[in-house]
Amino acid sequence: MAKTSGILDLIEAGIKAESLRQKAIAGNIANLETPGYRRIDVKFEQSLAKALNSPGKLDIGELEPQLYRPNKTPVKGNGNDVNLETEVGEMVKNTLRHKTYIRVLNKRYRQLELAIDTK
Repeated sequence: MAKTSGILDLIEAGIKAESLRQKAIAGNIANLETPGYRRIDVKFEQSLAKALNSPGKLDIGELEPQLYRPNKTPVKGNGNDVNLETEVGEMVKNTLRHKTYIRVLNKRYRQLELAIDTK
């Protein structure tokens, strides 16, 4: 995979991760009462931090969000570990992260527009 350090690539990877996380949260909530269902989550922030702290250019290919099952939450009698309050809290955090990525993206585009506008 080509190496890059472009902010737009990082923002794109972040938005992709938050979109996947939103789907995971929706799936968790949809299976709130499904016997034996275990919640899923998305790993992304750890890979982003690692990529940002590594020397040299970033490999965007390493920033692919990954679904996983934490299996660390208490399980109810029916084998399900989804907690509605936890999922709503995760949805709020996810929304805030998504808004942050969009604001950074808008700011970057404004900077590009200013650089192009030489009137």
